[in-house]
Amino acid sequence: MTTTETVKFNPFSPEFHSDPYPIYARLQAEDPIHWSFLQAWIITRYADAAQILKDSRFQVDDLPERLQQKNRFLKQGDLNPLSQTIAKWLFFLDTPDHNRLRSLVAKVFSPGSIEAMRPTIQVLVNDLIDQVIDRGEMDVMSDFAAPLPAMTITSILGVPKEDFHKLVRWSHELFFVFDQPMSIEGYQRQNAMAIEAREYLSDLIVKQEEQPTDGLISQLIAARDQGKKLSHDEILGFCIMLFIVGQETTKSLIGNGILALLQHPESINFVRDNPNQIKPVVEELLRYDSPVQVLARLAAEDVEIGDKTIRSGDKVIVCLGAANRDPAQFAHPDQLDWDRQHTNLPFGGGMHYCLGAALARMQGQLAIQTLVRRLHRFSFNANQLDWRESITLRGLSRLPIEFQAIDS
Repeated sequence: MTTTETVKFNPFSPEFHSDPYPIYARLQAEDPIHWSFLQAWIITRYADAAQILKDSRFQVDDLPERLQQKNRFLKQGDLNPLSQTIAKWLFFLDTPDHNRLRSLVAKVFSPGSIEAMRPTIQVLVNDLIDQVIDRGEMDVMSDFAAPLPAMTITSILGVPKEDFHKLVRWSHELFFVFDQPMSIEGYQRQNAMAIEAREYLSDLIVKQEEQPTDGLISQLIAARDQGKKLSHDEILGFCIMLFIVGQETTKSLIGNGILALLQHPESINFVRDNPNQIKPVVEELLRYDSPVQVLARLAAEDVEIGDKTIRSGDKVIVCLGAANRDPAQFAHPDQLDWDRQHTNLPFGGGMHYCLGAALARMQGQLAIQTLVRRLHRFSFNANQLDWRESITLRGLSRLPIEFQAIDS
Protein backbone atom coordinates (compact mmCIF):
# COMPACT_ATOMS: atom_id res chain seq x y z
CA MET A 1 0.00 0.00 0.00
CA THR A 2 1.42 3.39 -0.98
CA THR A 3 0.76 6.61 0.89
CA THR A 4 -1.26 7.95 -2.05
CA GLU A 5 -3.85 5.15 -1.91
CA THR A 6 -7.08 5.55 0.03
CA VAL A 7 -6.90 3.55 3.25
CA LYS A 8 -9.14 0.50 3.32
CA PHE A 9 -10.09 -1.98 6.01
CA ASN A 10 -9.53 -5.44 4.57
CA PRO A 11 -9.20 -7.99 7.38
CA PHE A 12 -8.68 -10.79 4.84
CA SER A 13 -5.43 -9.44 3.39
CA PRO A 14 -2.15 -11.17 4.38
CA GLU A 15 -0.76 -7.75 5.25
CA PHE A 16 -3.50 -7.09 7.78
CA HIS A 17 -3.47 -10.64 9.09
CA SER A 18 0.20 -10.54 10.06
CA ASP A 19 0.12 -7.02 11.53
CA PRO A 20 -3.12 -5.00 11.64
CA TYR A 21 -1.69 -2.06 13.57
CA PRO A 22 -0.29 0.02 10.67
CA ILE A 23 -3.71 -0.16 8.97
CA TYR A 24 -5.43 0.82 12.19
CA ALA A 25 -3.09 3.81 12.54
CA ARG A 26 -3.91 5.01 9.02
CA LEU A 27 -7.63 4.61 9.61
CA GLN A 28 -7.40 6.64 12.82
CA ALA A 29 -5.55 9.41 11.00
CA GLU A 30 -7.45 9.43 7.70
CA ASP A 31 -10.89 7.84 8.11
CA PRO A 32 -11.63 6.87 11.72
CA ILE A 33 -15.32 6.16 11.00
CA HIS A 34 -14.83 4.13 7.86
CA TRP A 35 -17.49 2.52 5.65
CA SER A 36 -16.15 -0.88 4.63
CA PHE A 37 -16.85 -3.21 1.72
CA LEU A 38 -18.15 -5.51 4.48
CA GLN A 39 -21.16 -3.18 4.58
CA ALA A 40 -20.29 -2.05 8.08
CA TRP A 41 -18.83 0.98 9.83
CA ILE A 42 -15.27 0.42 11.11
CA ILE A 43 -14.55 2.31 14.36
CA THR A 44 -10.89 2.74 15.29
CA ARG A 45 -10.60 5.70 17.68
CA TYR A 46 -10.63 5.01 21.41
CA ALA A 47 -13.17 7.71 22.27
CA ASP A 48 -15.64 6.51 19.63
CA ALA A 49 -15.21 2.86 20.62
CA ALA A 50 -15.74 3.58 24.32
CA GLN A 51 -18.83 5.66 23.54
CA ILE A 52 -20.46 3.03 21.32
CA LEU A 53 -19.86 0.17 23.76
CA LYS A 54 -21.75 2.09 26.48
CA ASP A 55 -24.47 3.55 24.24
CA SER A 56 -27.87 1.83 24.48
CA ARG A 57 -28.63 2.96 20.91
CA PHE A 58 -26.22 0.26 19.76
CA GLN A 59 -27.51 -3.26 20.27
CA VAL A 60 -25.94 -6.70 20.06
CA ASP A 61 -25.36 -8.48 16.76
CA ASP A 62 -28.32 -10.45 15.35
CA LEU A 63 -26.15 -13.41 14.28
CA PRO A 64 -28.40 -16.15 15.80
CA GLU A 65 -31.29 -14.90 13.66
CA ARG A 66 -29.14 -14.65 10.54
CA LEU A 67 -28.00 -18.24 11.02
CA GLN A 68 -31.62 -19.36 11.03
CA GLN A 69 -32.14 -17.55 7.74
CA LYS A 70 -29.22 -19.42 6.16
CA ASN A 71 -31.12 -22.71 6.47
CA ARG A 72 -32.78 -21.99 3.14
CA PHE A 73 -29.42 -22.31 1.39
CA LEU A 74 -28.81 -25.84 2.69
CA LYS A 75 -29.65 -28.88 0.60
CA GLN A 76 -30.00 -30.98 3.73
CA GLY A 77 -29.96 -30.43 7.46
CA ASP A 78 -30.05 -27.06 9.21
CA LEU A 79 -28.01 -24.76 11.42
CA ASN A 80 -30.54 -24.73 14.25
CA PRO A 81 -28.30 -26.34 16.91
CA LEU A 82 -25.62 -23.69 16.31
CA SER A 83 -28.17 -20.87 16.25
CA GLN A 84 -29.94 -22.11 19.40
CA THR A 85 -26.63 -22.47 21.22
CA ILE A 86 -25.20 -19.02 20.56
CA ALA A 87 -28.61 -17.38 21.06
CA LYS A 88 -28.04 -17.99 24.79
CA TRP A 89 -24.58 -16.43 24.83
CA LEU A 90 -24.42 -13.10 26.65
CA PHE A 91 -22.87 -11.47 23.55
CA PHE A 92 -26.17 -11.86 21.69
CA LEU A 93 -28.57 -10.96 24.50
CA ASP A 94 -29.92 -7.57 25.47
CA THR A 95 -31.98 -6.75 28.55
CA PRO A 96 -33.79 -8.30 30.33
CA ASP A 97 -32.43 -11.77 29.43
CA HIS A 98 -28.80 -10.61 29.56
CA ASN A 99 -29.15 -9.26 33.09
CA ARG A 100 -31.14 -12.27 34.30
CA LEU A 101 -28.57 -14.82 33.11
CA ARG A 102 -25.56 -12.76 34.15
CA SER A 103 -26.95 -12.28 37.67
CA LEU A 104 -27.13 -16.06 38.17
CA VAL A 105 -23.35 -16.44 37.79
CA ALA A 106 -22.04 -13.01 38.75
CA LYS A 107 -20.89 -14.20 42.17
CA VAL A 108 -18.85 -17.08 40.69
CA PHE A 109 -16.95 -14.66 38.43
CA SER A 110 -16.63 -11.78 40.90
CA PRO A 111 -13.08 -10.56 41.60
CA GLY A 112 -13.26 -11.96 45.14
CA SER A 113 -14.31 -15.44 44.03
CA ILE A 114 -11.71 -15.48 41.28
CA GLU A 115 -8.97 -14.35 43.67
CA ALA A 116 -9.79 -17.33 45.89
CA MET A 117 -8.88 -19.57 42.94
CA ARG A 118 -5.34 -18.21 42.65
CA PRO A 119 -3.65 -21.12 44.52
CA THR A 120 -5.55 -23.69 42.43
CA ILE A 121 -4.58 -22.03 39.14
CA GLN A 122 -0.97 -21.67 40.29
CA VAL A 123 -0.82 -25.45 40.77
CA LEU A 124 -2.09 -25.97 37.21
CA VAL A 125 0.53 -23.55 35.84
CA ASN A 126 3.33 -25.26 37.76
CA ASP A 127 2.23 -28.70 36.57
CA LEU A 128 2.19 -27.62 32.91
CA ILE A 129 5.72 -26.22 33.17
CA ASP A 130 6.87 -29.34 35.02
CA GLN A 131 5.79 -31.40 32.01
CA VAL A 132 8.11 -29.56 29.61
CA ILE A 133 10.93 -28.19 31.71
CA ASP A 134 13.30 -31.13 31.16
CA ARG A 135 12.77 -31.03 27.38
CA GLY A 136 14.16 -27.52 27.02
CA GLU A 137 11.53 -26.72 24.41
CA MET A 138 7.78 -26.41 24.02
CA ASP A 139 5.04 -25.01 21.89
CA VAL A 140 3.70 -22.24 24.12
CA MET A 141 0.25 -22.58 22.59
CA SER A 142 -0.43 -26.32 22.71
CA ASP A 143 1.69 -27.17 25.76
CA PHE A 144 0.83 -24.21 27.99
CA ALA A 145 -1.59 -21.53 26.80
CA ALA A 146 -4.37 -23.87 25.60
CA PRO A 147 -4.49 -26.43 28.45
CA LEU A 148 -4.51 -23.86 31.27
CA PRO A 149 -7.87 -22.16 30.60
CA ALA A 150 -9.49 -25.47 29.60
CA MET A 151 -8.42 -27.08 32.88
CA THR A 152 -9.52 -24.00 34.82
CA ILE A 153 -13.02 -23.89 33.36
CA THR A 154 -13.54 -27.62 33.97
CA SER A 155 -12.87 -26.92 37.64
CA ILE A 156 -15.33 -24.01 37.72
CA LEU A 157 -18.11 -25.81 35.85
CA GLY A 158 -17.71 -29.20 37.49
CA VAL A 159 -16.69 -30.95 34.27
CA PRO A 160 -14.48 -34.07 34.63
CA LYS A 161 -10.86 -32.91 34.45
CA GLU A 162 -9.91 -35.58 31.95
CA ASP A 163 -12.35 -34.07 29.43
CA PHE A 164 -10.48 -30.77 29.06
CA HIS A 165 -9.19 -31.89 25.64
CA LYS A 166 -12.78 -31.85 24.36
CA LEU A 167 -13.14 -28.22 25.42
CA VAL A 168 -9.94 -27.33 23.58
CA ARG A 169 -11.21 -28.99 20.38
CA TRP A 170 -14.70 -27.46 20.49
CA SER A 171 -13.41 -23.97 21.24
CA HIS A 172 -10.88 -24.14 18.40
CA GLU A 173 -13.79 -24.25 15.94
CA LEU A 174 -16.79 -22.66 17.67
CA PHE A 175 -15.14 -19.39 18.71
CA PHE A 176 -14.96 -18.35 15.08
CA VAL A 177 -18.72 -18.11 14.78
CA PHE A 178 -17.95 -14.45 15.55
CA ASP A 179 -16.02 -14.10 12.28
CA GLN A 180 -18.20 -12.65 9.55
CA PRO A 181 -18.70 -13.41 6.72
CA MET A 182 -18.22 -17.18 6.67
CA SER A 183 -18.90 -19.93 4.17
CA ILE A 184 -21.85 -22.29 4.57
CA GLU A 185 -19.30 -25.10 4.95
CA GLY A 186 -17.73 -23.24 7.87
CA TYR A 187 -21.09 -22.87 9.59
CA GLN A 188 -21.81 -26.57 9.03
CA ARG A 189 -18.53 -27.52 10.74
CA GLN A 190 -19.43 -25.30 13.67
CA ASN A 191 -22.94 -26.73 13.74
CA ALA A 192 -21.50 -30.25 14.05
CA MET A 193 -19.34 -29.09 16.95
CA ALA A 194 -22.34 -27.44 18.61
CA ILE A 195 -24.29 -30.72 18.35
CA GLU A 196 -21.41 -32.63 19.91
CA ALA A 197 -20.99 -30.13 22.75
CA ARG A 198 -24.75 -30.04 23.43
CA GLU A 199 -24.97 -33.83 23.58
CA TYR A 200 -22.00 -34.02 25.94
CA LEU A 201 -23.36 -31.32 28.22
CA SER A 202 -26.91 -32.74 28.20
CA ASP A 203 -25.55 -36.07 29.41
CA LEU A 204 -23.51 -34.29 32.08
CA ILE A 205 -26.59 -32.36 33.27
CA VAL A 206 -28.50 -35.64 33.69
CA LYS A 207 -25.64 -37.08 35.75
CA GLN A 208 -25.41 -33.98 37.93
CA GLU A 209 -29.15 -33.90 38.48
CA GLU A 210 -28.65 -37.25 40.22
CA GLN A 211 -25.27 -36.51 41.77
CA PRO A 212 -24.68 -32.75 42.16
CA THR A 213 -21.17 -31.34 42.41
CA ASP A 214 -20.00 -28.00 43.77
CA GLY A 215 -19.46 -26.72 40.21
CA LEU A 216 -21.38 -24.09 38.29
CA ILE A 217 -23.40 -26.58 36.22
CA SER A 218 -24.96 -28.03 39.37
CA GLN A 219 -25.59 -24.50 40.66
CA LEU A 220 -27.47 -23.65 37.47
CA ILE A 221 -29.49 -26.87 37.73
CA ALA A 222 -30.42 -25.93 41.30
CA ALA A 223 -31.41 -22.43 40.19
CA ARG A 224 -33.64 -23.92 37.49
CA ASP A 225 -35.28 -26.25 40.00
CA GLN A 226 -35.86 -23.35 42.39
CA GLY A 227 -38.01 -21.59 39.80
CA LYS A 228 -35.43 -19.05 38.56
CA LYS A 229 -36.93 -19.20 35.01
CA LEU A 230 -33.84 -20.89 33.64
CA SER A 231 -34.40 -23.23 30.70
CA HIS A 232 -32.44 -26.32 29.71
CA ASP A 233 -31.40 -24.54 26.50
CA GLU A 234 -30.10 -21.60 28.51
CA ILE A 235 -27.96 -23.87 30.70
CA LEU A 236 -26.57 -25.56 27.59
CA GLY A 237 -25.82 -22.36 25.71
CA PHE A 238 -24.41 -20.52 28.70
CA CYS A 239 -22.01 -23.32 29.67
CA ILE A 240 -20.86 -23.79 26.08
CA MET A 241 -20.18 -20.05 25.96
CA LEU A 242 -17.94 -20.43 29.01
CA PHE A 243 -16.20 -23.41 27.38
CA ILE A 244 -15.51 -21.56 24.17
CA VAL A 245 -14.94 -17.87 24.76
CA GLY A 246 -12.91 -18.08 27.95
CA GLN A 247 -10.71 -20.72 26.35
CA GLU A 248 -9.76 -18.85 23.19
CA THR A 249 -9.36 -15.37 24.64
CA THR A 250 -7.23 -16.49 27.59
CA LYS A 251 -5.11 -18.72 25.37
CA SER A 252 -4.40 -15.77 23.09
CA LEU A 253 -3.78 -13.42 26.02
CA ILE A 254 -1.03 -15.76 27.24
CA GLY A 255 0.41 -16.43 23.79
CA ASN A 256 0.39 -12.79 22.68
CA GLY A 257 1.83 -11.67 26.01
CA ILE A 258 4.70 -14.15 25.94
CA LEU A 259 5.45 -13.27 22.31
CA ALA A 260 5.61 -9.55 23.17
CA LEU A 261 8.12 -10.29 25.92
CA LEU A 262 10.21 -12.47 23.61
CA GLN A 263 10.25 -9.63 21.08
CA HIS A 264 11.40 -7.24 23.83
CA PRO A 265 13.93 -9.36 25.79
CA GLU A 266 14.78 -6.57 28.21
CA SER A 267 11.19 -6.73 29.42
CA ILE A 268 11.61 -10.32 30.57
CA ASN A 269 14.12 -9.20 33.16
CA PHE A 270 11.77 -6.48 34.35
CA VAL A 271 8.91 -8.94 34.82
CA ARG A 272 11.21 -11.44 36.58
CA ASP A 273 12.73 -8.81 38.87
CA ASN A 274 9.45 -7.06 39.71
CA PRO A 275 6.90 -9.75 40.59
CA ASN A 276 4.69 -7.24 42.38
CA GLN A 277 4.19 -5.43 39.04
CA ILE A 278 2.62 -8.38 37.22
CA LYS A 279 -0.89 -6.87 37.22
CA PRO A 280 0.08 -3.66 35.37
CA VAL A 281 2.37 -5.74 33.13
CA VAL A 282 -0.56 -7.90 32.00
CA GLU A 283 -2.73 -4.80 31.47
CA GLU A 284 -0.08 -3.36 29.19
CA LEU A 285 0.28 -6.64 27.31
CA LEU A 286 -3.51 -6.74 26.84
CA ARG A 287 -3.40 -3.24 25.41
CA TYR A 288 -0.37 -3.83 23.24
CA ASP A 289 -1.73 -6.87 21.37
CA SER A 290 -5.37 -7.39 22.30
CA PRO A 291 -6.70 -10.96 21.92
CA VAL A 292 -10.18 -9.74 21.01
CA GLN A 293 -9.72 -7.36 18.11
CA VAL A 294 -13.30 -6.49 17.17
CA LEU A 295 -16.85 -6.46 18.54
CA ALA A 296 -19.98 -6.09 16.40
CA ARG A 297 -22.98 -3.89 17.19
CA LEU A 298 -26.15 -2.81 15.36
CA ALA A 299 -27.49 0.74 15.44
CA ALA A 300 -31.06 0.77 16.78
CA GLU A 301 -31.57 4.37 15.58
CA ASP A 302 -29.71 7.06 13.66
CA VAL A 303 -26.60 8.16 15.58
CA GLU A 304 -24.15 10.96 14.82
CA ILE A 305 -20.52 9.98 15.46
CA GLY A 306 -17.97 12.59 14.52
CA ASP A 307 -18.91 13.86 11.06
CA LYS A 308 -20.73 10.66 10.04
CA THR A 309 -24.31 9.51 10.46
CA ILE A 310 -24.73 5.86 11.36
CA ARG A 311 -28.21 4.86 10.22
CA SER A 312 -30.64 2.65 12.08
CA GLY A 313 -29.91 -0.97 11.16
CA ASP A 314 -26.28 -0.30 10.18
CA LYS A 315 -23.68 -2.74 11.43
CA VAL A 316 -20.78 -1.30 13.41
CA ILE A 317 -17.45 -3.06 13.97
CA VAL A 318 -15.69 -1.65 17.02
CA CYS A 319 -11.95 -2.33 16.66
CA LEU A 320 -10.65 -2.85 20.19
CA GLY A 321 -7.18 -3.58 18.85
CA ALA A 322 -7.12 -0.16 17.18
CA ALA A 323 -8.63 1.68 20.15
CA ASN A 324 -5.95 0.24 22.43
CA ARG A 325 -3.26 1.73 20.17
CA ASP A 326 -4.90 5.13 19.68
CA PRO A 327 -2.20 7.81 20.15
CA ALA A 328 -4.87 10.24 21.31
CA GLN A 329 -5.39 7.99 24.34
CA PHE A 330 -2.01 6.28 24.80
CA ALA A 331 1.31 8.07 24.33
CA HIS A 332 3.72 6.08 22.12
CA PRO A 333 1.11 3.34 21.66
CA ASP A 334 3.42 1.00 19.72
CA GLN A 335 5.79 0.74 22.68
CA LEU A 336 5.51 -1.33 25.85
CA ASP A 337 5.36 0.94 28.89
CA TRP A 338 5.04 -0.75 32.28
CA ASP A 339 4.26 2.59 33.98
CA ARG A 340 1.29 3.35 31.76
CA GLN A 341 -1.97 4.32 33.48
CA HIS A 342 -4.55 2.05 31.90
CA THR A 343 -7.95 2.80 30.47
CA ASN A 344 -7.65 0.11 27.82
CA LEU A 345 -10.54 -1.85 26.31
CA PRO A 346 -9.41 -5.48 26.08
CA PHE A 347 -12.72 -6.86 27.35
CA GLY A 348 -15.26 -4.51 25.79
CA GLY A 349 -17.38 -2.11 27.80
CA GLY A 350 -20.84 -1.24 29.01
CA MET A 351 -23.25 -3.92 30.18
CA HIS A 352 -21.56 -6.47 27.87
CA TYR A 353 -18.20 -6.09 29.59
CA CYS A 354 -16.64 -9.55 29.63
CA LEU A 355 -17.97 -11.74 32.45
CA GLY A 356 -14.66 -13.62 32.71
CA ALA A 357 -12.31 -10.63 32.64
CA ALA A 358 -11.01 -11.16 36.19
CA LEU A 359 -10.42 -14.86 35.51
CA ALA A 360 -8.58 -14.20 32.25
CA ARG A 361 -6.39 -11.58 33.89
CA MET A 362 -5.44 -13.89 36.74
CA GLN A 363 -4.55 -16.77 34.44
CA GLY A 364 -2.43 -14.41 32.34
CA GLN A 365 -0.67 -13.06 35.42
CA LEU A 366 0.16 -16.47 36.84
CA ALA A 367 1.15 -18.01 33.50
CA ILE A 368 3.49 -15.20 32.44
CA GLN A 369 5.02 -14.60 35.86
CA THR A 370 5.69 -18.30 36.49
CA LEU A 371 7.16 -18.82 33.02
CA VAL A 372 9.77 -16.07 33.41
CA ARG A 373 10.48 -17.07 37.01
CA ARG A 374 11.26 -20.70 36.17
CA LEU A 375 12.71 -20.41 32.65
CA HIS A 376 15.24 -18.18 30.88
CA ARG A 377 17.55 -17.93 27.86
CA PHE A 378 14.62 -18.13 25.51
CA SER A 379 14.96 -18.44 21.75
CA PHE A 380 12.35 -18.52 18.99
CA ASN A 381 12.09 -17.90 15.26
CA ALA A 382 10.53 -14.47 14.81
CA ASN A 383 10.20 -15.04 11.06
CA GLN A 384 7.95 -18.06 11.38
CA LEU A 385 5.02 -16.79 13.42
CA ASP A 386 1.78 -18.54 12.56
CA TRP A 387 -1.23 -16.30 13.26
CA ARG A 388 -4.69 -17.82 13.26
CA GLU A 389 -6.93 -16.69 10.42
CA SER A 390 -9.57 -14.67 12.21
CA ILE A 391 -11.11 -11.23 12.13
CA THR A 392 -12.28 -11.31 15.75
CA LEU A 393 -9.35 -12.97 17.48
CA ARG A 394 -5.66 -12.17 17.29
CA GLY A 395 -3.77 -15.22 18.42
CA LEU A 396 -1.07 -17.65 17.40
CA SER A 397 -1.57 -21.20 16.19
CA ARG A 398 1.93 -22.16 17.31
CA LEU A 399 4.77 -20.54 19.23
CA PRO A 400 7.71 -22.98 19.48
CA ILE A 401 10.40 -21.82 21.90
CA GLU A 402 13.60 -23.20 23.39
CA PHE A 403 14.72 -22.33 26.93
CA GLN A 404 16.77 -23.31 29.91
CA ALA A 405 15.49 -23.95 33.40
CA ILE A 406 16.49 -21.50 36.12
CA ASP A 407 18.18 -23.42 38.91
CA SER A 408 16.02 -23.29 42.01
